Parts: sequence; structure tokens; C-alpha cells
Amino acid sequence: MKTLIVNADDFGFTEDVNAGIVHAYQHGILTATTLMANGDAFADAVRLAKENPGLDVGCHFVLVGQGHSLVPPYKNLPPSVPRLAAAAYSGKIDIEAELEAQLRRIAAAGIQPVHIDAHKHTHLLPPVLDAIVKVAYRYGIRFIRRPFDLPIGYLPQGTPLSRRPTAMGMQLLRKRFARILASGNYRATDYFAGFQITGCFGTSDLVRVLQDLPEGSTEFMTHPGFCEEPLRKAHTRLKESRVAELEALTAKEVREAIEQNAIRLCGYRQLLSPHDAFAA
Repeated sequence: MKTLIVNADDFGFTEDVNAGIVHAYQHGILTATTLMANGDAFADAVRLAKENPGLDVGCHFVLVGQGHSLVPPYKNLPPSVPRLAAAAYSGKIDIEAELEAQLRRIAAAGIQPVHIDAHKHTHLLPPVLDAIVKVAYRYGIRFIRRPFDLPIGYLPQGTPLSRRPTAMGMQLLRKRFARILASGNYRATDYFAGFQITGCFGTSDLVRVLQDLPEGSTEFMTHPGFCEEPLRKAHTRLKESRVAELEALTAKEVREAIEQNAIRLCGYRQLLSPHDAFAA
């Protein structure tokens, strides 16, 4: 069976991004999203999540690029992956405390996530992944994103040339990632897609992804949204592309491709089994 989780990152980033994510859920193929605890529109996202209980809301850990630290005395975390890595290995950042604070804020808002991912895939960094599995255990979270893209024989026009070698480089951490998840009995989907075509795909590209979907479970990462004043002012390269992704996720051709290829849409919660609870 082909099972697909369509996840939107950046829930809580801006109110127009939030509105786009909910629109993709209500009118398209989106099934899940991951929430930024330190996003400017966090409260708005929590409200929308409670109004749409069928939307599977997880946690989008943010350690670089956006937001601010929730743990004193850090006012701002390093803005780049290399700086984060250096700070983590030197002990200048208590990553576990920061992740715990982010997850605690989500839980305190009445949302109990069952899946985790991280902004810019920073959970591939060994010290970040090591901290994530500890925090996930305490909150009973089973699923951690497997961020290794399916092989893609084509890339949409406008895709940055760096995407393919970056995706290949990420594969170097695959064995350690699998070992860490297995050692703690964590779970991930069988496959993952969306990294290489983020911000570059349209309806026809998404249809092609669906046609090539393998048997088993796959997470497809997306970044839909409306592009209004809050997003235009935000520090992100993904702006108008969010509208294009939203249009693709709600397109008639995409819904038809789901049916034609016998794809089952679901959230992470639907993949849980009675054996997925941590021992107390």
C-alpha cells in the first residue's frame, strides 16, 4: 500500500502562512503540520489547530534562522547551521533545555504532538539529534522525520543547483540517524520527499511525485501559505513560492493523481500502533 503524509512546515511562522496551511488541509491533500513554538504567530496557530482537530499537529524545532530562544540567557540563537554546530559542540548552547522549552510551550497550549522535525533539518547534527531523542522520550513522541530525499530523476525549473549535492551530503548521516532511532525504538516513515524541490514545485511537479511514489509510507514536506504583509516582511526566502505550493496542494489534478495511484492519505497519528507507547 502507498501511504502518504503531506506535512506543512512552519505552522506559527506568520498568520498568512497559518491561514494557507489550514486552507491546504481543508481544501487539499495536506494532512499534517509542524508547529514553531517560538514563531510570531504561535497563538494564532494554536487557535487554528483547535478549530481543526483532524489536522495532525507536530513540533517543528527551531534552532537556526527564525524566532528567538525560549531559554535565558540567550536572546537569539546563532543564525546559521555552522554556528549552531560550533556552539553545540563547545557547550555554549544547552540544546536539550531549548528543545524542552519549545516542546513544553506546545504541550502547555493543549497540543500533544506525536511527530517531530526541525527547521533546516538541524536534527541531523549529532548533538541536536541526541538531545531530541531524550526530549521526545519524556513527552512520549514516537516519530522523528527521516530527512533523506527519495531519488529524483528530475528537478523543476528554478531549483538551486546546490540542492542535489546537499541532499547527497545529508546521506552521509543516514546510518547514524537510523542507529539512533532504532536504539530508542523511535519511528519514521519509510521514505521522505520534498527537500530538493522546496520552493520550486507546482501542480505538474507534484503530480509526478505522486506517480513515482513507492510502496510503503512517505512523508512529503511542503511549505504552503498565503503571501500577504506579514510574510512579505518576514526574513525568509520562501514567499511567493508558498502560494504556488498551496495551489498545487489544492489542485484538482493532484487530487485525481491521489485516486489514480491508489494513495492513502493520513497523518502520523494514523500510523501509531498499541506498541508505540514508551514505558512509564
